[in-house]
Amino acid sequence: MDRLTIALVAVVVVALLLKWRRPAWYWMSFGVVLAALRVLIRYRSVMDACGLTVPPSRWRLALARMSNRPVPGPRAPRVCRMRPTRTGLVLRLKLRAGQDAFDFAAATDRLRHSFAMYGVTSRELRSGVVELSMTGYDVLKRVQMPATRTEARALKVPVALREDGAVHYRDYRAVPHALTLGATESGKSVYQRNLVAALAPLDVALVGIDCKQGVELFPLARRFSALADNPDAAADLLDSLVDHMESVYRTIRAHQGVAVGMPDAEIAADIWDLPTDLRPTPVVVLIDEVAELALYANKEQEERRDRIITALVRLAQLGRAAGIYLEVCGQRFGSELGKGITMLRAQLTGRTAHRVNDETSANMAFADIAPDAVLAAVQIPTDMPGVAITGDSTGGWTRIRAPHTSLRQAVNTCNRYADRVPDLPALEPFRPALTHLEVVKEPAPAAA
Repeated sequence: MDRLTIALVAVVVVALLLKWRRPAWYWMSFGVVLAALRVLIRYRSVMDACGLTVPPSRWRLALARMSNRPVPGPRAPRVCRMRPTRTGLVLRLKLRAGQDAFDFAAATDRLRHSFAMYGVTSRELRSGVVELSMTGYDVLKRVQMPATRTEARALKVPVALREDGAVHYRDYRAVPHALTLGATESGKSVYQRNLVAALAPLDVALVGIDCKQGVELFPLARRFSALADNPDAAADLLDSLVDHMESVYRTIRAHQGVAVGMPDAEIAADIWDLPTDLRPTPVVVLIDEVAELALYANKEQEERRDRIITALVRLAQLGRAAGIYLEVCGQRFGSELGKGITMLRAQLTGRTAHRVNDETSANMAFADIAPDAVLAAVQIPTDMPGVAITGDSTGGWTRIRAPHTSLRQAVNTCNRYADRVPDLPALEPFRPALTHLEVVKEPAPAAA
């Protein structure tokens, strides 16, 4: 008896230590079993308390009266499957007649308290089927990205972790252009480093515009095909990108294949429809502090500004089919930056907002696509840099956080894949000078 007591006390102590120091380990060892039992035991009463049940059907009531049995109680949605994950539980429910998926989305906070989980999100898989994703701990407190495989041809790279434990991808084929906002020290630079590090191993040309004299992007110069560190150089670089875009369109037109006998699958409308040996290299343009490109103090700078914004709008409107994708970052991005800005913002489908200091800045990102995300962006705490709200034109949004990537780690990644810089003649005049950059080799792994 004494040994059993000591063993139980030891198990409880280990569980408490893991829950405090290593919540992911605690969840995989103890938490998932306890949570599954808690959900199964409380399921019917929780559904009834949250108003997610329906009264018994008429034929069941009639059958109870005919057989002189007690009146059946309300019916909860049927559990189709409960699947444990590395961060929580996934509960798939079959709705009863008269239930709506919106009822479950509105009750997620009550379900979170009732099941004693950290977070609950709801999504409709198909008509009559709802999936509840429940997280057992705060996965954004200490971000640990699971092992994922980058889809090189699809240009889909993992950049952050979602609050439900899933990986957040930046999919350039699905969302060609994106806008990232955030106040100082909100985590925009780390998010950008993760993006560059994820794109570095792929066959893609990276183009950077960093008007802070290049302090953010120039350390990563070995993997960039072109860089500009001031508005004048940015204007020339964007004009060259427009020329490159037009040359790509001429290539597509020359190999479009619209003959009568040509199969539909072989008709080319963008670079991804071209044969591999003819396909131009896709280009990702990263712009840091876009407001610096739109501000001006005299007539000459105003002409330069109009030239820059015009080129950006053209790239945003026409660049997708030519394989040119925009990543625009800044602290604010509103109509006060002048004409053409709202036209440019309308083309930036992906929206990510780190911590902002006022509701107006959040409205710039989400007011026209996901109004519910505005308040969430304002409420991001200052002690959680890197936490962001992301959404797109579908109206959905979620909370994400990118893993912390130091500048040294990003530099080493770019140096490792420096040989993958493609040769684009249009961008050759803007290749960064590398003579002042020191190549730092990563230390070799210690022998076993």
